[in-house]
Amino acid sequence: MIPAIWLGLLIGVSFISTPIKFAAPSLDLMTALDVGRVTFSLFNKIEWGVLSLLTIFLWLNGLPGARTLLAIWLAFLLFIQSALLLPILNFYIETIAQGMQKPPSFEHLMYGVIETAKAPSLAAVAILGIIQQYV
Repeated sequence: MIPAIWLGLLIGVSFISTPIKFAAPSLDLMTALDVGRVTFSLFNKIEWGVLSLLTIFLWLNGLPGARTLLAIWLAFLLFIQSALLLPILNFYIETIAQGMQKPPSFEHLMYGVIETAKAPSLAAVAILGIIQQYV
């Protein structure tokens, strides 16, 4: 259930609420960016917590192969977002707040690609867990 819950959170935050926020005509760009910064900072911490829970449950179940490899993959993706991309994206928000225009960045694209890669990975971990439970 843990990867399924994580997947639901990912869909809700990254694929539903974030695009809608930028489509809201009453939010100016800076407000939307600031809300996004705070949202993704908190969501990143939540993801590390959920990954920790997933790791504990995998360990308690004897670290089954494919699910463990997918969990390692998810940890790698989350590390890239946390250590590399979020600090750069937060810096971009600061430069925009100071009046400098920053065009869409490679880092922003990579963050979205990683979010998209996490979704099927989480679905696979969940499906493998269901299969293991009934086999």
